[in-house]
Amino acid sequence: FLKASLLFLETKAAGLSVLSVDMHVTEIKKDHNTDKYKCSTLIVRRNKEFTTIIKLDRAFNAEQDDVQMEFLIGSSPDDNKGTYITVSIGKRKHNGHWKGRVVEIQGNGVTVGITPDASCIIGRFRTFVTVVTDFGKQRTQRNPDTDFYVLFNPWDPADQVYMDKEEDRQEYVLNDVGTIYNGEFNNITSRSWNFGQFEEGVLDTCLMVMDAGKVPLLFRGNATEVVRQGSAMVNAQNDDGLMVGNWSGDYSGGTAPTAWTGSPKILLKYAKDSGLPVCFAQCWYGDDTFYGVSILNFLHDIMCCLGIPAWVITNFFSAHDNTGNLKTDIVLDDDGKVDPSRMRDLVWNYHCWNEVYMKRLDLPEKYSGWQVVDSTPQETSDGLYRCGPMSVNAIKEGELSYPFDAKFVFAEVRRVENANILTSTFLTLGSLKEREAMQMAEHRGVSTKDYLPLTEAGVDFELQADTIKMGDNLKLTLNIKNQTSQTCTLSAIITGCVVYYTGVTSTTLQLWKPQRVSQTQVSVKLLIILRSTLEYMPYLVEQSNLLFVVYGHVEENDASLSTMRVVTLSLPELAIKCVRVCILYGSCLAVAEGGLHMNLALPLEVRKPALRSLPSLSESSLLQLSSSEEVDVVSNDVYEIEDSPSQSFAYEKHTAF
Repeated sequence: FLKASLLFLETKAAGLSVLSVDMHVTEIKKDHNTDKYKCSTLIVRRNKEFTTIIKLDRAFNAEQDDVQMEFLIGSSPDDNKGTYITVSIGKRKHNGHWKGRVVEIQGNGVTVGITPDASCIIGRFRTFVTVVTDFGKQRTQRNPDTDFYVLFNPWDPADQVYMDKEEDRQEYVLNDVGTIYNGEFNNITSRSWNFGQFEEGVLDTCLMVMDAGKVPLLFRGNATEVVRQGSAMVNAQNDDGLMVGNWSGDYSGGTAPTAWTGSPKILLKYAKDSGLPVCFAQCWYGDDTFYGVSILNFLHDIMCCLGIPAWVITNFFSAHDNTGNLKTDIVLDDDGKVDPSRMRDLVWNYHCWNEVYMKRLDLPEKYSGWQVVDSTPQETSDGLYRCGPMSVNAIKEGELSYPFDAKFVFAEVRRVENANILTSTFLTLGSLKEREAMQMAEHRGVSTKDYLPLTEAGVDFELQADTIKMGDNLKLTLNIKNQTSQTCTLSAIITGCVVYYTGVTSTTLQLWKPQRVSQTQVSVKLLIILRSTLEYMPYLVEQSNLLFVVYGHVEENDASLSTMRVVTLSLPELAIKCVRVCILYGSCLAVAEGGLHMNLALPLEVRKPALRSLPSLSESSLLQLSSSEEVDVVSNDVYEIEDSPSQSFAYEKHTAF
């Protein structure tokens, strides 16, 4: 009998058996703010009670019956590691970190309330009900229908990711669409993105990514650890990553990088292919390091899907300090040209990262709140390519001694103009707080003696350029101003480069060397015209921009000065509207408005009916537009349907314009 009492028996014990377990999925998901998830499995949030009904073969007696619920996660559940949870609901009056209580007894049914701990592991738990007697244990069999997910809970003050405003929770947790900003600070553009964290299968894929990244279950209850591990999981540097990069222009065998409009399809394909990278992405590179908007969107999806508030941040004119001195070095050669071979630091047109909201248990209270986390860094952190989480408040104060990766983030944002466009991470250039932050950073061990102070030039210049469309001529204006009462003689050199948005040079254009300007006047303007077809169009690459650097030398005091300007080439706009739709098998009239410099492929789905003595129909038609003409894609051909000769439909032909 002693041996038998240690076994899990599948037979009746003391006349009490479990017949069924009802998880109340629909009602509970609404109460836990998880009803948006397109998932038939129960999803609950930490530190919030959910109820389940246990159906027995007789009435339950709380004073005599010994029943416990068991919740398991992972392949080797262990009570000491929080992966094996037991909750007593009978005479044994014992609870661990999870709380349980009998809510109601009605007939042979027992309604049990379960409250997961506010710091418990997040993930998918398996549920078992065990009846304990003097003769052994009767345990229910494995049933996937009684599984449930536990997520972080921004609605609960005891949870690490608590947000106190409902409108913030709606925006940063429950909003599944958003806008990604790009371009450059003088010409900010945007694109919409479907985060889709509630789509069917996405939650399982997020947990799959954590498993693939070998994130220990022990870490999955701490939002700081989940975010830090997540920063390393989604990028391509540490392993195969989520997507395959392709810059060849040939995207056969996959999807063109610019065709993606959301994350769900990518994540679900990744899961369907058992973790194989999805084709294709264009994460622009430098120094063998990959970057990309898609990667940060994945991290946003994972965080929001798991219940951590997050948003996407765009930092324009973003400095990337690879030398760790909080300075961004632009190196010029003797001719005044940018010298890429000697540059380790870069200035990007823009760089995107995520910010997540949480209480930092490892930092002083004032450094809780928004945290920077960058899933596309250039440098390793603790041996992996990742960055953050780092407190936004600590960055603003120049407190760089706190974890994680404070110096790198601080260097990115400390010289940003147009402050507070998208986030409060930045400090206004030249403000008192900005100077105090820099002084604090230097106090924390950053050397201020790397370079000698610059000589006052007495001359200031500014390079101006209008935003243009690709293919237009470009006008550059160099404004030179003498700030002294003396005559100043300035020699200037202007260099043009075709660069990726990351600042990596693709092609160097010609040099312009204006004649020396003897400034007896207050200001002088120099005008340069670039002809598109000859001077820059042949050298453009995908997502490229034009970078112009001006280097000047003042003869009177031997002072040097420089300035730079990035010009983003906007694409021609295209407006397409469907002005008439025929219900019969997808025929429609498409009207394209706006000039085009390239072909547009517009796939139009066509249903394939059964035909009699007619050519076979393709599953889709391809309409190519290369002009601004109105295009009527409706054919006048009428075919009979085999089963209903009296009916007809319009068939959309393959037509190239």
